[in-house]
Amino acid sequence: MRSGAIPFKFDLTELLSKLYRAGKSRVGDVTLNLPFVSVGVCPKSRERKIAREIVIRLKDRRVLSAWECCDDCVDKALASLQEIRRVLVDQQVELSDLRDGPLFAVLEAMNLGIRQFLTFEERLHNTSQSRDLETLQAYFDGLELLRGHLSRCLAQVAVLGGMEFPTQGLIAHYNGEWEIKAYLPPQLTIEKAP
Repeated sequence: MRSGAIPFKFDLTELLSKLYRAGKSRVGDVTLNLPFVSVGVCPKSRERKIAREIVIRLKDRRVLSAWECCDDCVDKALASLQEIRRVLVDQQVELSDLRDGPLFAVLEAMNLGIRQFLTFEERLHNTSQSRDLETLQAYFDGLELLRGHLSRCLAQVAVLGGMEFPTQGLIAHYNGEWEIKAYLPPQLTIEKAP
């Protein structure tokens, strides 16, 4: 169970800066909301189709809706995260010709979150060869941050797909505002008008 501690922070600086620069001169029919940045975007029809597929594939992943309690649960959650990562990379390959599109950016935000969590988990594992209570608590706190990140990103994928965000299969308290304190603030350059 989560203690409320934030054992690591997500770093999306480069991605958010790129998205901000790309979107500040556009007017979009959809607003993409990520931590610190809201951008108007116009997803292409193929992006909308792939976004719907992603939501359907990921909405019932157990790691996004379960609570861990022991080492076996931790191992299953890590395996499930690797499956999610595989789905996201496969979809990014599908979108390789639309690398500057909004869906690719959200999928990259999800992948960055998973990679950063796995790095955090590896450091925990290397520091403590066994999963003692303190290590497990740090892992649970980190996983809760990741769940919130992935669920909120998945909500943005649903927006890009033009569909309602699924409430089944995801824990309800992950809906809504981003947990900003779990993110390193990016240095976004705001250009002044001449």
